[in-house]
Amino acid sequence: MSDSTRARGVDVSAKVVRPMRAEDVPAVVDVHLRAFSGFFLSFLGARFLALLYRAAIELDEIALVADVAGRVTGFVMGTADPSGFLRQLLRSRFLEFAIAACPAIVRRPRATLRVARAVRKPATARKSAGTATLMSLAVDPLFQTRGQGRLLVEEFVAQSSVRGAFRVDLTTDKYGNDGVNAFYIAMGFRVDREITTPEGRVLYEYVLNFAAPG
Repeated sequence: MSDSTRARGVDVSAKVVRPMRAEDVPAVVDVHLRAFSGFFLSFLGARFLALLYRAAIELDEIALVADVAGRVTGFVMGTADPSGFLRQLLRSRFLEFAIAACPAIVRRPRATLRVARAVRKPATARKSAGTATLMSLAVDPLFQTRGQGRLLVEEFVAQSSVRGAFRVDLTTDKYGNDGVNAFYIAMGFRVDREITTPEGRVLYEYVLNFAAPG
């Protein structure tokens, strides 16, 4: 039986959004790798991704999954304290992440510079108070267009508000990314600025403002 046949047999009306648990991490990594094939975090490998998502759970960041009849079909991860989260990752798990990234760096030594910029990021990740950052959102390609992405973003915004945020930001590619950009615009996000990375990748930074809690 093919994956697409199995997907058609799943009762998608049974979908829920719930907190990500440690036992969800392998499925989350699988969804990430299939949704973001060719992206930098995927290049760093499944072990690196597993460390990242486990850390988000352990540090009580905003980490949620879409669960369709017991199957993880999508996830969202981010933080209401971007600089604090990154500092904690480096302080408590730097060696683990470095070891996990080594095979990728050996395959492509030029990636070292990009990893080094990521290590320095906590110093530049400070944002205005009340800003939460959506770091990663993906839906299993077999379950896209079925509403999981919208539910995940809506719950991420709700959780951000509970933690004192009144704004969510995120970055995504400007070019070759029409469906994703249309999705965020439909969700109420607006383009705040355009960013060009040292590698020449052009990104949109989106912002969604909502009512402050209380």
